[in-house]
Amino acid sequence: MLRHMMRRLVLFQGQHQQPTFRALRGTKMKTPRHSPGLALSIWTLSSKPRDFSQPNSSWSPEMRKVYDHYNALCATDPENESEKSPWMKLPSYNRSIKYATGGIHLSKLIQAEARLFTRNVKEQGATFEYVVFINKEEKSCVCVFQSGRLLEGAPGHVHGGAIATMIDTVTGTLAGFLSGPIMTANLNIDYRSPMPLGSVVLIHCVLDRIERRKTYITCKVTSADESKLYTEATALFVSISVGHLFGSRS
Repeated sequence: MLRHMMRRLVLFQGQHQQPTFRALRGTKMKTPRHSPGLALSIWTLSSKPRDFSQPNSSWSPEMRKVYDHYNALCATDPENESEKSPWMKLPSYNRSIKYATGGIHLSKLIQAEARLFTRNVKEQGATFEYVVFINKEEKSCVCVFQSGRLLEGAPGHVHGGAIATMIDTVTGTLAGFLSGPIMTANLNIDYRSPMPLGSVVLIHCVLDRIERRKTYITCKVTSADESKLYTEATALFVSISVGHLFGSRS
């Protein structure tokens, strides 16, 4: 009797420790009941990735307005396809390697559950809401960023570490787009003015120079109308070998 009760208790706990498997039970995917790990694997590898840089209900009217402005710049004139726009919007998934030069091939080889932590919050608008637009000709980019309530530092203002995170993310996005897989080597930040929590800002980044394995990026963070300067920064990124992405230090 005791053994039977213990077995039921283990089964009960196991059911509550597999929310991903239980969520899949209502789908059309048929998975054996005795292999919840298989269900998780199928969900991870076969589901269509979500683009976090698409507008959602948490975006303020100002965020949507600025997004629409830059998104319109990406459009190519259908009557003159030879003159393609230099602007392009970068989708943002759970991992960023895919959009580095050559990264699309590496992303197929590297299968991991690791996630870019700026995209690791279920509640929309609570932390980092942003979208990056690249200008291929000018070797620059603009990020439209809206800070969420969980990024508060001083009351009513964005934490300096959250601002640094966004600068590192966006400068690294541009460096990776231009130079392939990279790692941050140096980041210098000058905070000019406090950034109001929930505000929409622009993070402007441009290539300074490339010296062999080193890529130098300059950055400034302004209000959406570019009338106020919040932060300035310079960043240095170093190109890495493919081996580093697989955990090799050689």
